[in-house]
Amino acid sequence: MQNKPSTRRAFIANTGKAAIATGISLTVLPALANPFEGFAASPFTQQPLPYDYKALEPVIDSLTMEIHYSKHAATYAKNLADACVAEKVDTNNAKIEEVLRSISKYSPKMRNNCGGHYNHELFWQCMGPATGAKPEGKLAAAINQSFGSFDAFKTQFTDAGKNRFGSGWAWLVLNADKKLVIGSTANQDNPLMDISELKGSPILGLDVWEHAYYLKYQNKRPDYINNWWNVVNWRFVEKRFESI
Repeated sequence: MQNKPSTRRAFIANTGKAAIATGISLTVLPALANPFEGFAASPFTQQPLPYDYKALEPVIDSLTMEIHYSKHAATYAKNLADACVAEKVDTNNAKIEEVLRSISKYSPKMRNNCGGHYNHELFWQCMGPATGAKPEGKLAAAINQSFGSFDAFKTQFTDAGKNRFGSGWAWLVLNADKKLVIGSTANQDNPLMDISELKGSPILGLDVWEHAYYLKYQNKRPDYINNWWNVVNWRFVEKRFESI
């Protein structure tokens, strides 16, 4: 069940105040040697960010990144671990993508937290400092073929994020016909799930939950999305597209 907007906003605001009051250190996290390796088989555990909390400023402020990664995303990872134990998922041998593809067989706890963990692990990789140009190569050609132009693609993707009612995600997906499709999902669902109307392999994902932007943008989700294009890590997205 979704929290009421006022409850979510109060949590975000109070968490931010608490972080400031207690002097949370915005520590530089250890960078991944190669942030493009290994995501095709994403692990069940939270991975280090490939940049520090302040790296995406001014688009995403460091406090939002701190709270988003170390509180929200970390909680999904912890709850996923608990769900895997309870529902006898062997995380040493199972693949998270396969769990998602059969998510209807599992509990709501597994659905919410497996999706939340996977979505965030992809989201961090889809962004980076000194990025935000245009895609190149095969992905650029596929975007032009599917949507007419890069600008038309941006408009359609932006609309998917802006128009998602309540909390959720906007996605660029490669479907079973190897065609690029744009859509959105509610809450922490994603296109890998067998219960999702939008199906396919996620290429690019955007978090439009309020906790992703509320400290800086308040209720102005369109402003958040418009600025977010400046930190899209097209190198990662291109490699992901070519690997599927």
